[in-house]
Amino acid sequence: MKWIVYILECSDTSLYTGITNDLERRLEEHRTGRGAKYTKHRCPLRVRYIECRRTKGAALAREAAIKALARSEKLALIAAQSIPDHSASVTHLSAATNESG
Repeated sequence: MKWIVYILECSDTSLYTGITNDLERRLEEHRTGRGAKYTKHRCPLRVRYIECRRTKGAALAREAAIKALARSEKLALIAAQSIPDHSASVTHLSAATNESG
């Protein structure tokens, strides 16, 4: 099963990092207030970064590493990955990312 590590930009420009095995479902949960408490009142959300991992453990480790980064380092990570605007489906996004670990 493929796991996705993602960074969302919230309406207040803060960044939220999470993992999921179904990005479309998870984004819908965030948008409808059933996701993380942090994102509940910070909509709209925008996908800024995604990367794939082969296992949940690898995704959790990468999530922890990203969360430990300073905001400027997260922005550099985002800038290094060019993903299209997330106004449509995320299916093409996860297919376009490199799969690691």
